[in-house]
Amino acid sequence: MRPVSPAKAALRRKPPQAGSNPRLSAGQRGFTFLAVLFFIAVLGVQLAALGTLWHTAVRREKEAELLFIGDEFRRAIARFYSVSTPGGKVQRYPQSLDELLLDPRFPAPVRHLRRVYRDPMTGLNDWGLQRNEAGGIVGVHSLSTARPLKVAGFREVDKDFTGKARYDQWIFVPVASQPVTPQP
Repeated sequence: MRPVSPAKAALRRKPPQAGSNPRLSAGQRGFTFLAVLFFIAVLGVQLAALGTLWHTAVRREKEAELLFIGDEFRRAIARFYSVSTPGGKVQRYPQSLDELLLDPRFPAPVRHLRRVYRDPMTGLNDWGLQRNEAGGIVGVHSLSTARPLKVAGFREVDKDFTGKARYDQWIFVPVASQPVTPQP
């Protein structure tokens, strides 16, 4: 047998396949693949849990915003009703939300609300309106039929919301004990 030169021996060897490591055996390469798959699965579960927590936090924030906005509407309606009108006109509730923005009963601009807020639960400027027999707005509510996260632990002024099954049941009406501060 003739000796083979090292250069020819290198040409006869099979080239390494892409992604293979000649220092790892077949069993070791399979273990690494399984470890990567397990890591990806654990990461996916953690991201799903984080997404659920984030979604819940966003809903709680929207609920708090709804309670704040509803209280603003409540105060504006109470101010509209209780403010002294020129010429001794009879007190009445607003016929539209626009009347809270600019009270038509006064010659000079009187504003009870800075703007008609968007409903944080629906993202729209539409609100459900609670009206009295004369057609005046005595309360507002969200049009969302989603289930609230908060069902207890409300402030005294919002105690009627306890146990309500949907946001559209949270009706913000003026409360007699709530202080009304007139705005110029």
